[in-house]
Amino acid sequence: MGLFMGIIRIVLPVVIVGGIAVFVVKRLKHKYDQGNLGKNKSKGAQDLLDSLIPLGMLFGSAIGVIFNMFFSTSLLFTVSLGAGIGLLFGCVAYGIYSKKRTNHS
Repeated sequence: MGLFMGIIRIVLPVVIVGGIAVFVVKRLKHKYDQGNLGKNKSKGAQDLLDSLIPLGMLFGSAIGVIFNMFFSTSLLFTVSLGAGIGLLFGCVAYGIYSKKRTNHS
């Protein structure tokens, strides 16, 4: 039973983060196909919009490291799960910010 639990602990973050990544890529592809991908007229706003997803992953990884300091979990598990959740939040922020900026422009 110990070997099975070890394999589950290794595969679980890959499955969760892989599912999140596939969802985000499919959602962005769908927006691109419809022509609804966020475009801004100012370069600064477009740079911020383009960097929301990587920033979400960076902050998610940092939160995973902080979470690991207080709870006894695997660092690899918390950082990878944090990056996946940050990817999802970055995609949501991308959608919200692109709607907000395109409506006012």
